[in-house]
This record gives sequence, structure tokens and C-alpha cells, in this order.
Amino acid sequence: MSESALVSIGLSAAIVSMLDERPRVVAVHHAGDADDALPFGPFDPLHHRTLESGLRSWVKEQTYLDLGYAEQLYTFGDRGRHLVKAGEGARVVSVGYLALTRAASEPKAPDTLWRDWYGFFPWEDWRKEKPPIIDDTILPALGLFAKGSDPRRERVRLCFGIEGSGWDEERVLERYELLYEAGLLQEAARDGRADAKPGAVLGAGMVFDHRRILATAIARLRGKMKYRPVVFELMPSAFTLLELQRAVEAISGIRLHKQNFRRLVEAQGLVEGTGKSAALARGRPAELFRFRREVLRERPAPGVRLGARGRGMG
Repeated sequence: MSESALVSIGLSAAIVSMLDERPRVVAVHHAGDADDALPFGPFDPLHHRTLESGLRSWVKEQTYLDLGYAEQLYTFGDRGRHLVKAGEGARVVSVGYLALTRAASEPKAPDTLWRDWYGFFPWEDWRKEKPPIIDDTILPALGLFAKGSDPRRERVRLCFGIEGSGWDEERVLERYELLYEAGLLQEAARDGRADAKPGAVLGAGMVFDHRRILATAIARLRGKMKYRPVVFELMPSAFTLLELQRAVEAISGIRLHKQNFRRLVEAQGLVEGTGKSAALARGRPAELFRFRREVLRERPAPGVRLGARGRGMG
């Protein structure tokens, strides 16, 4: 077999945590590099019993973090993802993972830090308002990209919730792919796409196809949160209902009605009181709750529904 036909397997991890109502992801940034990377490393079939054990092993070595919840996302193997040219060795196929952790401080590993994931996807955070970047920059550029093409116009309509279609927070990857194909992301210029717009900067870029992997992870977490209690993997053992609401809002990127959210969570049997209260800077102490694990045995899809949205969120 020729060297050009060889394939190596890499493992990439979108490791998510929460701090100060911001969803964060572990990034690796070496001095002199323009863009961040997700933690990634090779799968060693001689020393790693499974793909996931390999992931956990080198993530621990590279970031000093012990992963909790982890699930495989997708296999990314598009030609050009690592800019391999003739004679440069094997083509890399990367298996992406979503991992959740309750990290409380900055990683202690060299060149490793937490990044707010909305720095990479500023059009995804609707908690305060519709992000101005959508109307000011994205939609005008996509209008030109879709001109004369009904399928493209329909993709723009569905992805960005215009013309009455409504914003769907789970379409993170579809929006990223649309912006990439339109040449509006710096990755498109780096990858040599014909439609790439010189100087295009929409959010912070990432090496290889790591921003695409992160978009896949965000979409998976936003969707899965509605039918599995994964959000509690990011919460401390005891929390107030407001802290839980803010975590759900941070992940989904949308604002929720406070009272409706509380009724929804309590009606679904997801939490139970601890009998203790948290002292607040202002106002009365707030009751502390914990995740009620019995719900996993009581019904097949115990997630946090998002039916109670704030006004203007689509």
C-alpha cells in the first residue's frame, strides 16, 4: 500500500464546562499560532483498548482533566481537513467527542485554557437580543450567496429563522456549514475554497476542522439536553433553580421565562429540595436543589424541555 493511501485515526474532544453563566470549551493555544485548537491526539491501537479509553488517556495527559460524561459525535474525514499534500504522510480521520466536566478553575496544563464558545459562534447567543451580526453582516452576505438559487434561499431561511420560520437553536452545524460554503468564514479561505471572501472574520477561527467539530458538539448538547438530563453533569451537587435556569439558557443560547421554567422542571420530577438554602447577596436565601436520579428509572426521556421561552426568542 502506498503512503498516500494510509489513514491515521485522531481523537478530538470538545470538553465543555460552565462558569459565570458562560458555556466554556477547553482550547489549546500555542504561542505564535493564530488559532485555537480543541485537544486532540492519535489513537494508538497497541495501547488503547477502545477509542474512548484512548481519548480519556491523552486528554488527562494533555489537559490534566479527568473527563466525566463523554460521548462520540461523528467521524470527520473530509479531504483537506489537515491540509495533507503529496508526500506529507497519512490522511487523518478524526473521531470527535463531546465531554462534560465540572471544572472550577483554569486548566493547569501548559497552553491550555477555557474559551467562551460564543467567541467562536457569536451569532448563536440570543439570550439578550438577536445578535446584531446576523442582520448587519451575515444576512446581507448570504443574500448575495443565495441570489438566483431557491435551494440556497431556503437554507438561509431555515438556518437563520427568517421569513416566519423561527430560530431553531439546534441548527448550529447547519449554520456553520452554510457560512463555510458561502466563503464567509476564515476556514474557507484557509482551505482554498473558490467562494472564500478575503478577510472574512465571523467569530474566532480554529485549526483544521475543529470549529466544525465544536459546532457539532454544541448542536448535540442543545438537542440532547431536552430528552436526557445531561445538563446536571455541568451543575454542582447542590444548586438553586435560578442557577439551573441560567445554565440551560447558556447552553441553548435563548432566554426562558423564570416561573414557567420552574414549574416545568418541578413537574418533570428532575430535582428535589435538599432542605438547605443558599445565602444570596440580595434578597431572601434561595432553596438549594439536587438532581433527582430516580427519574432515570421512571421514564425514558427525562430531559429539560424548552417550551417556556422568553419573549422575542422565536
